Amino acid sequence: MKLRIGDKVRFLNETGDGIVSRIKDKQTVFVEMQDGFEIPYLVSQLVPIHTELIIDKNADNIELNPDDQTNDAIYLIIEPDHELLSLVNDYKIYLFNASSYNILFSYSIKDENYFQTLKHGELGAFQKIILKQVKMPFFKEYSYHKIECLFYKNTHFKTQLPLAEIVNVSPKSLAESKLLKHDEFKFPVYAFLLKEEFLVQENIDQELSLIDIAKLKSVKEFNSRVRISKSNKDYLKLLEKEVDLHITELIENPEGLSNFEMLNIQLEKFENELDDAIYKNMKKIIFIHGVGNGRLKQEIVSRLNKTKGVTFHDASYKDYGFGATQVNIL
Repeated sequence: MKLRIGDKVRFLNETGDGIVSRIKDKQTVFVEMQDGFEIPYLVSQLVPIHTELIIDKNADNIELNPDDQTNDAIYLIIEPDHELLSLVNDYKIYLFNASSYNILFSYSIKDENYFQTLKHGELGAFQKIILKQVKMPFFKEYSYHKIECLFYKNTHFKTQLPLAEIVNVSPKSLAESKLLKHDEFKFPVYAFLLKEEFLVQENIDQELSLIDIAKLKSVKEFNSRVRISKSNKDYLKLLEKEVDLHITELIENPEGLSNFEMLNIQLEKFENELDDAIYKNMKKIIFIHGVGNGRLKQEIVSRLNKTKGVTFHDASYKDYGFGATQVNIL
């Protein structure tokens, strides 16, 4: 069995796991625990947790041989929530770091002429992170998915070129792709390889040219105030929405309707607008419900408390008084 620095391992004779941080000799390695302590272990007392996906279109089932040395790789993973495609409701989008490197990442989608970052952060070696849970129409509207990564280790390592890949994930591309089985995922997944060529011996150090140095010297100090161009301001406004739930704004002739019927119309409008805002990845939506007897606001708050991925609070008193609720979409 071969172990490398960065490999995740479990202990054969005790509970727990850790990361191989140093190689002492052919029989012993140091394992870094979750609390940061390093403990020497015999290789024979460790079980490697391999997480590399092997892409083989001709294979029915993907299995890993624990005695084989895995290759570093990065994947964008799409996992349906059921084995039968006809019963699939949601899809989870993952970034799967099947390498011995830690990475700093960002995940963005293309919305018309702009890219919008949906998630960013840090991902450890041989780990995965869920980027977003969506339904199939999401891939129809947003088919370009951009992943950017920087690679590093907490020990000595060979420098790697940053990763910047745009993957076309559309209903058509998924239909033409083969589902793969893997122990890290409950259901078969679609796997898009982002990087597998990790430099081992080549040096990628780059020297600044005289032109680069001249450009750097000509750069003036940055203004600490953040400036947003008019086009960017207009784009940010597209991510916000205001919805008036007063019954007179929703139907032409509310006369003759009972309070119960009017409330149902208002709540239906609220739920449709909220679902639409979440689906379109908007940032903020304000519901104007008025003060009245407070029943509409109570129903809205009750539904928002059950909605995942949002926070809410009273909207600006200056703009709306006590009659509006602001919903922030995470």
